[in-house]
Amino acid sequence: MADEIIGAVGQLCECLNSCGVPAAVAAEISSFFSIEDNWSSLQNSKEKLQALQTAIKNKVTKEKEKSRGVNAQVESWLRRVEVIIMDKSQDEECKKRISELFSSCTSNIPQRHKLGKQITKDLGLVNDLIDEGNNFTDVGDDLPLDLVDPIPQAKTFGMESMLEQLNQYFEDHEKCMIGVWGQGGVGKTTLLTVFHNQLNGCGNFHVVILIDVSNLEMLDRKAIQHTIAERMGLPWVDTETEDARARLLMKTLAKRRFVILLDDVRKKFRLEEIGIPLPNTDNGSKIILASRDEDVCIQMGAQHSLIKMQLLDNQASWDLFFSNLSTDAQRSIHSSYSIKWRAEAIQISCQGLPLALHVTSRAVAGLKNPNDWRDAMMAINTGLSEIGGADEIFQPMKYSYDKLDATTKKCFLYCTLFPEHSSIRKEQLVEYWIAEGFIPPNEPWKGNFTIIKKLKSACLLQETNSGLKVRLHNVLRQFGQWLANQETNFLIQSGKNLEHAPEIEQWDGPQRISLMSNDIVDLSFSPKCMNLETLLLQNNPNLKVLGSKFFRFMTNLKVLDLSNTGIKELPECDALHRLQHLNLSKTPISKLPRRFWVLKELRYLDLSLTEELEETYDNCSKLLKLRVLNLFRSNYGIRDVSDLNLDKLKELNFLGITICTEDVLKKLKKTHPLAKSTHRLSLRNCPAMESIHVTDFNQMEHLQELYIESCPKLTELVMDQDEGVVSKLEVLTLWELPSLDTILVKSLPHYFKKLRELTIYECPKLENINWVARLESLDKLVVSRCNGMVHIIADTAKGAHVMQNTRDGTCGEVEAEMPVDEASQITINEDTKETNEEVEENIEFPKLRSVLLTDLQNLVSICSPRKFPSLENIRVQECPNLVSLPISCEYEITKLRQIYGSSEWWNRLELDGKTRRSMENYFTAI
Repeated sequence: MADEIIGAVGQLCECLNSCGVPAAVAAEISSFFSIEDNWSSLQNSKEKLQALQTAIKNKVTKEKEKSRGVNAQVESWLRRVEVIIMDKSQDEECKKRISELFSSCTSNIPQRHKLGKQITKDLGLVNDLIDEGNNFTDVGDDLPLDLVDPIPQAKTFGMESMLEQLNQYFEDHEKCMIGVWGQGGVGKTTLLTVFHNQLNGCGNFHVVILIDVSNLEMLDRKAIQHTIAERMGLPWVDTETEDARARLLMKTLAKRRFVILLDDVRKKFRLEEIGIPLPNTDNGSKIILASRDEDVCIQMGAQHSLIKMQLLDNQASWDLFFSNLSTDAQRSIHSSYSIKWRAEAIQISCQGLPLALHVTSRAVAGLKNPNDWRDAMMAINTGLSEIGGADEIFQPMKYSYDKLDATTKKCFLYCTLFPEHSSIRKEQLVEYWIAEGFIPPNEPWKGNFTIIKKLKSACLLQETNSGLKVRLHNVLRQFGQWLANQETNFLIQSGKNLEHAPEIEQWDGPQRISLMSNDIVDLSFSPKCMNLETLLLQNNPNLKVLGSKFFRFMTNLKVLDLSNTGIKELPECDALHRLQHLNLSKTPISKLPRRFWVLKELRYLDLSLTEELEETYDNCSKLLKLRVLNLFRSNYGIRDVSDLNLDKLKELNFLGITICTEDVLKKLKKTHPLAKSTHRLSLRNCPAMESIHVTDFNQMEHLQELYIESCPKLTELVMDQDEGVVSKLEVLTLWELPSLDTILVKSLPHYFKKLRELTIYECPKLENINWVARLESLDKLVVSRCNGMVHIIADTAKGAHVMQNTRDGTCGEVEAEMPVDEASQITINEDTKETNEEVEENIEFPKLRSVLLTDLQNLVSICSPRKFPSLENIRVQECPNLVSLPISCEYEITKLRQIYGSSEWWNRLELDGKTRRSMENYFTAI
């Protein structure tokens, strides 16, 4: 009877629908009488939804593997689907209720109506999710520029209140310039570092940059600009003026909401000089600066948001001090009241200054027995009592210094010769230390790092983020200079912006003199300095005159650095018979003195980038103790086989050389003893050279940089397979090669496996450089003034035919069964072709970060769109016919930060609407 009623009502529903009764009413009736059908449809739809969920999850996984984010709508959809798919209990309960309802009659009509409505609702929801999921075209999303590049930091003590105040000012929209001030070593840098790292989770800004300013005497605009450019992933061009860079940075930062932290600001300067826009409430950017001087903060505009750094209270001081001690030392303090009392006395002597606490606690970190702690306490409390004029805070530091061995002490004091807060290359320090006799010349890199590690462990030296340089904290530098003047005699005037050298009387007595990084013009006198062992004059670009008898009384001189000065000749140097280290790089010197050979103790001679050097009088071959000889990119080149007269230099382990004839190169390429010493090679003005097979340089197993310049007949450069030899070549420059039309890279593995930087300048016959796609380590590509260049990579669609330059200059036809850029990288030989499968496994340009294209009048395209997984910036100037970029929605470039070019060029680019909109935020007009 019930079934008959239901059947009749079902027919009624169909009739009502056909008569135009509202759909909602019909749906209500249908949900009541079509429960089983709707339930079956719901289960089928859930299966479809689950399959779609799996497919989209797989796509999300692939996007994450490509370092991309996930579209917010997709994430929301996956969360909603998960709720429905996972709720199995509701399905079982619903199925049970349907079975119960259909086993009875009309008494369950209310429950049947309620259940029918729920199933209909669920079915609609599942179908809507299916429709939404099918409409997703791209599940990935570009990750933004990393807000913060985290800097290693130590645990902090007692900074909570200052950090809280800094956060309060930062959250205040009206406070755009914040100043932190306090004495040296009080923890300003630490506070900025901690705050910098904490901003990593702040989503209101695009980028956070921490910069060391240190402008005591002069502002190093170039260094600051380089820090910003590096952090923003911008192309760096050495030949650009600082003003041009400032304009570029200004335009770039103006499009970003930034936080810039300026550490150690000593004097007021104009942010616009650097290229930093003034922060204000409109652009929402912030600048936080740290200075020793409250007035400097006020002058920079932070008068309404000042934070004074406080010395640590006793408890925070103790916590910091105790944290640096060894486990055994901590146990001894816990077990002995007398030890604890002495440790506390040492801690109190540091007066709450974090730097002093770090240095001193490291010095006593391993003490365990009471007598050792007693001796340490007495040494710290009395170490300076007999010496007047010393800052009290130097007292605990003196104990740390006294614990160093004699060699490490000398190496620490040597670091004070450099300008305040300057970074010092480790290799440069080592070469100085070797020349001074602090460490032996054999295996120098092992010796140097041991000492640097000791100084770092004692908190007396800091390593930069790159790990290639070290620096000295300004307070420790003052302490070191004070020590140097007590124990030896230093004259240090580095980085003081001096125009005149110290008076001649001041030269008599010092063991080491540093006048580097100044504006000194004239040294036309003959100082009496018989004790002088080190003279550092580098980075005085206006220094052009040395007196004819300048070296006459420098008989003990071991280190002389004149690099990056304006001197054109050396005065007589017969007195320099103990000189071991001489740097004349980047000077306009035209010739070496005829009696230069008297420098028989010389072990290090740098003549690189001496663009005016014409004559050495064969002096280099007579300096038999040379370990380092660098003539890389010097105007003085080896022009005859007989000139390569360096066979007697048995101790030579680093050679940078410029070669001007093919015969000399052939001799050096063979098993010549000098080949293994060659690290940098310049081929310059080789008139007859027509072809170079780079792998002929296999004997040069340490070759890192190759510079080929002004070889008028050179037509071919061939990179053969590496034949198992691991090449160390990292930098290649091709400069002014008017006949070069073929660069051939054979199939992998090839010689350019580790090449990081490639520069091609004024090679007008090159039509493309297809082979660069093979350079798996390439980081930077620069192409300029190559007017024959039509494509960087001349690739076309699969199956097309392309023309390729062959060795004889003719064109051959290649069937492009693979992407043309791959096909054109191998010789036209069927036996050497790679399959499509092999090509597809290779990711092209995996590490390429920067592309700079300038003055390419006929360039039409860079290449077809592709992934470019590491590309951060593209800069295009004076390329009037370049109307496309290798960018499309199909291949998103996830790390792209900037595109530079003129507005006219940008407007001419042929980009589809979606690509142009997505790239608009990356473009900066120059």
